[in-house]
Amino acid sequence: MLAKRRQSVILAEIRRSGSVRVGELSARFGVSDMTIRRDLSELARLGLVEKVHGGALQAGNAGSVEPGFEAKVEWEPEAKDEIARLAAGLVRPGTAIALSAGTTTHALARHLLRVQRLTVVTNSVRVADVFEEARRPGRTGPTVVLTGGVRTPSDALVGPMASLALHDLHVDQLFMGCHGLDPEAGLTTPNLAEAETNRALIACAGKVVVLADHSKWGMVSLSSYAPLSAVDTLITDAAMPPEVRELAVSAVGRLLVAGQPA
Repeated sequence: MLAKRRQSVILAEIRRSGSVRVGELSARFGVSDMTIRRDLSELARLGLVEKVHGGALQAGNAGSVEPGFEAKVEWEPEAKDEIARLAAGLVRPGTAIALSAGTTTHALARHLLRVQRLTVVTNSVRVADVFEEARRPGRTGPTVVLTGGVRTPSDALVGPMASLALHDLHVDQLFMGCHGLDPEAGLTTPNLAEAETNRALIACAGKVVVLADHSKWGMVSLSSYAPLSAVDTLITDAAMPPEVRELAVSAVGRLLVAGQPA
């Protein structure tokens, strides 16, 4: 198992049970104690866990930590790509859509390069770059509307300028990532300004599609910006536990699981 995948599983276990022990993880993954300690050190460096003697605990401020784009893009890349591929199948040529900032929406942008005559509204510098880099002589890509705003560590453009740019826009679908997804707290982010911009994105969308891999469930960040009832479609991956899927189905309009029949 690759280190990033193992660390993702470890993080999910810490979120589920509150703590882990080095010896138990070493036996579970068939690796040395030193390897597990390196994994825990990396998670602690990102502010996601707190190392203690013999193991780790969930960090008390994990919900307020905003990792940079480069750190997040390495988490669950296969799951994010599967989710993005499924989401791209929901987009019809010639429509207007919005993509929020995030690593899963960044993956979606790459899959959307095959969809013709799109208008894409986004507050993500990375998403806009995907479409710009795909332009070649004689080839026209989507029309991209990039909001202004203050740039966050995850390369989102947020704040009053971004919200104002979205105020009079109307899109058919919004594809949105999230930092956390919880039955009570709903969609959450550690960045207060990003929460306000996300509300503006939701307000301009006919349908809201949330892209969230299994590791996002149960994570509650600093600021809520929408209840789960505001989500028309939630797309996740097959690693989402069955009991969590049942909760999600009761809260959102529709649940799609990448790699499985609708």
